Amino acid sequence: VQLQASGGGLVQAGGSLRLSCAASGRTFSSNGMGWFRQAPGKEREFVATINWSGSSTYYTDSVKGRFTISRDRAKNTVYLQMNSLKPEDTAVYYCAAGRVAGTSRNPGLYDYWGQGTLVTVSS
Repeated sequence: VQLQASGGGLVQAGGSLRLSCAASGRTFSSNGMGWFRQAPGKEREFVATINWSGSSTYYTDSVKGRFTISRDRAKNTVYLQMNSLKPEDTAVYYCAAGRVAGTSRNPGLYDYWGQGTLVTVSS
């Protein structure tokens, strides 16, 4: 089972990026999915989560209104659209597949993790 995150890069403040996370080896169409991030020198933190059907989403306060999580169950892929990026969004972003069908901000409820993709926002 593998989660392959992509789409990171260098962008100026105010810009946008779209991260993708493609799963292979098994389907996660019945699982909640999430995005987490880890900035240099900081602990990994929750960013966004989506339930199995895509009907429910939840975000950390600092990205509400700027980031959008979505999924394509047929493609076994989850996305994170990031707009109005700020330097404090700089981090390695990780996607994860949850143990439950619903949303969760608890990293302990995620069994599979991608390798991470680096997002750097310059001021």
